[in-house]
Parts: sequence; structure tokens; C-alpha cells
Amino acid sequence: MAVVFGVIAFWANKYRFNALGAESYLLIIIPVLMLILFHINGRQIFEYDSDGEALNFKNRNIIPFLNKALHDEFPKYKLLKYDVISIFFIKRLYITVSSKNNGSTILKYQISYLNQKEVNDLKLSLNKVVKANKEKNR
Repeated sequence: MAVVFGVIAFWANKYRFNALGAESYLLIIIPVLMLILFHINGRQIFEYDSDGEALNFKNRNIIPFLNKALHDEFPKYKLLKYDVISIFFIKRLYITVSSKNNGSTILKYQISYLNQKEVNDLKLSLNKVVKANKEKNR
């Protein structure tokens, strides 16, 4: 919406008011840069459910046309390991799942918008599943 309003304000200033002069290009540049940063930062909505015998991961964007939504559901016993990677303000979750075909598959989720408490809760839950799987495989 900011990009649309910026373009409307730019055209209104350029052809009607002419109050800003060359600074009117900032009305387009700043919202576009914000949209690019928003896109780089990743999908905003991350849902995780570990109730029952399956793990359910959903990762989607609040703007539907930016990225395709991810949805994965698999039994808990297939979870081998996980990693949370944090670089500056970008956070990613990598899940390694056992697979019949290749031995294992890595699923990637963007969790940049989770706060530290939510990330810690996610790690705690996944640690329980990984620990239970290791005990069963002994």
C-alpha cells in the first residue's frame, strides 16, 4: 500500500502541485526499498504445531503474491535434527527429515519475525522430539 500511495503522491506532486521538486522521487524510492527489505527478510507468518503424532509447519507471507506459502506435515519419528541460523536480522530454521528415497531431506523455513522467546520455545519443542527419536533408535 505504501508503494501505491507513494506513486499516487508522486504523480499528484509532479503534475498538479509541484511542491517537492526533485525530492518527489523519494516518494517512490523509499517505499520500494522498504518492499525489497520486507521481501528479503522472509515470510512473516510461521506456524508450528507439535500436538499428536505429527509435526506441522506453515510458513507464509502476509502479501500472497510475494512468495509461495510452505506447508509441511510429517510424523515426529522422521525428524532427525534441526538448526536455527541467525545472521544479522535474518533467521532461518533448517529441519532434516528422514526420507525413503535419498535418506534425508532438508526443509527450510524463514523465522525472522519470531521474537527470542518464540524461538526458544520452538527449540525446546524440537529438542524434545529429537531426543525422543534418538532414544527410540537405540
